[in-house]
Amino acid sequence: MNVAAGKGSNVLRVEGLKKHFPVHSGVLQRAAGQVKAVDGVSFSIGAGETLCLVGESGCGKSTVGKTILRLQEPTAGRIWLGDTDVTQLNEEGMRAHRREVQMVFQDPYSSLNPRMRVGQIVAEPLENYGLAKRGAEGQRQIAALLDKVGLRADAMARYPFEFSGGQRQRLGIARALALNPRLIVADEPVSALDVSVQAQVLNLMMDLQDEFGLAYLFVSHDLAVVEHIGHRIAVMYLGRIVELSTRDRIFGQPLHPYTEALMAAAPIADPKAKRERLVIEGDVPSPMNPPPGCHFHTRCPYAVARCKVDDPPLLEIAPGHVVACHLRTPDTLAAIATP
Repeated sequence: MNVAAGKGSNVLRVEGLKKHFPVHSGVLQRAAGQVKAVDGVSFSIGAGETLCLVGESGCGKSTVGKTILRLQEPTAGRIWLGDTDVTQLNEEGMRAHRREVQMVFQDPYSSLNPRMRVGQIVAEPLENYGLAKRGAEGQRQIAALLDKVGLRADAMARYPFEFSGGQRQRLGIARALALNPRLIVADEPVSALDVSVQAQVLNLMMDLQDEFGLAYLFVSHDLAVVEHIGHRIAVMYLGRIVELSTRDRIFGQPLHPYTEALMAAAPIADPKAKRERLVIEGDVPSPMNPPPGCHFHTRCPYAVARCKVDDPPLLEIAPGHVVACHLRTPDTLAAIATP
């Protein structure tokens, strides 16, 4: 399986990442099972690259981002930032790691301290690491960060409630940029914004990526957003990656039935355009008790007997394109292509 980064050298490499949450029940709160929120995820991200994680709500994509930052401790697996194994870091090591990896949160309203002025919010990470400058030079330092995200220097004296949602998310991006990180985890960063503002924030993030060589792990359920910003896309279902490839291949030639269904469900701007829709039926199974074999077989219109018992591995069916499906292998695709 090839999950190598698509652009520069690896900034982040994740192998076999798992995050299981125990479920307790009864008066004595004994363990009754585990929710397998993330169940063996592997990928990498290169410098200057955006890898998008997409899937239905509850598939585990946000948990992946939080586990990489160790806001939640992984159950198993390894996480490398460059050559550093993040899973083995102690408290002091994690402090250095968090300088290299920052996060932009989903809700720009609750992710900023309403009692702090903008200048204090942006300066806080710099002060935590002893990088804040004093006096007029410090003011220029904060003003330069605000200017990078399209805000004026006079914003330093104002409070978050005085700004619109898009401006608040720009503040969150400025705070994330303050420590000059190598990787930014963006968890649904534009889902709470109006469509017109979404485009502005996405274009800002892309411009900053070009300028600083940032790597993004971009979590989203919005395929239009993903198509705009992503270089590669990983599709998740019930805690697992079922397909990973470049943006053009995922949108132009999706191979996993679940990916096909996601693409077919996306609205088309042209009201006259028509396309065949792959319909999946039934509810998403519980991550506490996922189906045996392929987790998607209970909803897949193509499922065969093997799908119910054998768990399909991620296989590379084309350079940089991996799929976990018994019906999508190099042999079966070659047979289909043969006249």
